[in-house]
Amino acid sequence: MTRTAVRTDSAPAPAHTFSQGVRVGNLLQVSGQGPVDPATNEYLYPGDVAAQTTRTLENVAAIVSAGGGSLADVVMLRVYLTTRANFAAMNDAYGAFLAERLGPDAVLPARTTVMVELPREEMLVEIDALAVLE
Repeated sequence: MTRTAVRTDSAPAPAHTFSQGVRVGNLLQVSGQGPVDPATNEYLYPGDVAAQTTRTLENVAAIVSAGGGSLADVVMLRVYLTTRANFAAMNDAYGAFLAERLGPDAVLPARTTVMVELPREEMLVEIDALAVLE
């Protein structure tokens, strides 16, 4: 199968070592995204995990869209948090974002949440996604 890099200006530019997303057949893997403004590549909302979660999910959604899908096609989201203390705020923002974008009766993606150190100190959250497209 052909591997295709997915690229959009509606999400932060990727580092030179990876693609924003890769599509193989009907599978789309979105690289981990953070709370970065795609226009400026600036990290946003220092100390505010809820706002960072929303911005991060917007970046994920933009890449899924560029790959030919929508959030309804996402089957798995992996959330990486820097501290367990941020779980409740992240979870509330995450739930609100998906409810607004997918609707209250949608089948939600599966999710894993882990506590890690992230590449940038100002990052409180990073999220990647796996989508199955038509």
